Amino acid sequence: MSAELHFPSSDSASLPRIDPVVEPSLATASWCARRGWPVHPLAPGRKTPAANCSECRTSPHRPEDCPCHPAGRWCHGFHAATLDQRRIAQWWGRNPHLGVGVACGPAGLVVIDIDAHAAQPPSRDRILPGIPIGDHVNLKGLANGFHTLAVLAALRGRHSPAEDRSTLRVRTPSGGMHVWYRSTDRRRWLCSSGSSRGRALAWQVDIRAHGGYIVAPNTKTPQGTYEAVGHVREPAPLPVWLAQELERTSHLPAPNVPAPRSVPPRAQEAVAAFGGGRDRSRSLLSSVLAAVEACGHVPEGAGFSDTLNRAAYTLGGLVAAGRLTREDAESALTDTALAARPNQRRRIEQIVRSGLTAGQQRPLRTNGGRW
Repeated sequence: MSAELHFPSSDSASLPRIDPVVEPSLATASWCARRGWPVHPLAPGRKTPAANCSECRTSPHRPEDCPCHPAGRWCHGFHAATLDQRRIAQWWGRNPHLGVGVACGPAGLVVIDIDAHAAQPPSRDRILPGIPIGDHVNLKGLANGFHTLAVLAALRGRHSPAEDRSTLRVRTPSGGMHVWYRSTDRRRWLCSSGSSRGRALAWQVDIRAHGGYIVAPNTKTPQGTYEAVGHVREPAPLPVWLAQELERTSHLPAPNVPAPRSVPPRAQEAVAAFGGGRDRSRSLLSSVLAAVEACGHVPEGAGFSDTLNRAAYTLGGLVAAGRLTREDAESALTDTALAARPNQRRRIEQIVRSGLTAGQQRPLRTNGGRW
């Protein structure tokens, strides 16, 4: 006799918008900032950050070195997030069609991002990573993140966060839900993707925390509006049992930085072909590619474009220094980036080409140079 699991349906009710005033986007951004949640612009009608300025797109650099931020301009996605009400009034007052993103890390937020995509469930070992689900358990009807999160909660004797009326919950246009919590112990919880073979809490359940952002309530897209559910408008403290599950599933930084992943064979051979300094070149190349590869374990909002920009710029310096050929650098970086973001080939190729070209203007040197 098989064990039956009953999956709760999700409540589709919505309530009036938050603080409606003349310009909803400006009102939302100001509302978030007053609560200590740094905000940054999203592209009009989309859930992705507004594009970098043209100069920053063609001259890759680290977000912390970007000249746009001191000048009061947005750039580099959530790295530009601010609590400055004057800057917020300038950005959204002049551009009311921009959406609003919240930088989760600086805000101390841990958001459970529940998806409801139509997809075939994965194998039993990937539904709840680290928790075996025996064949005697009947999973008929399991179809999305609401279900997998409900299973995890039931196993722990808890109610699903999707049903947690004590905290801010936001219905997404695709039928999913964002459940907002706040961290109370200063631990730097990490982002993850619920479809990743790496760090993950449950299938179709993503985590937005340090290194990521979340779409603010009231933000509009062509598919619909991110609408707050119920009456609560403040995140509750992250439940202890959820914190334990996040810790169990590697959502905290490792005590020691792991060794870089292996370099693609073609690039490794190209670096090894050069003379003096090849060990240093190989180490740098490994680190650069490992940073890009790591983006594949994190959902959107992880700063992928910035990471790829910096990587291309650095490899451009290696090319200019004669430590790597342009062809091998472009091939290795493109292959690594496509593994992290398989559906973004055109964007990846553009970033890689422009970054390598910019980096080649400043060769990496080993003697008194910038290396």
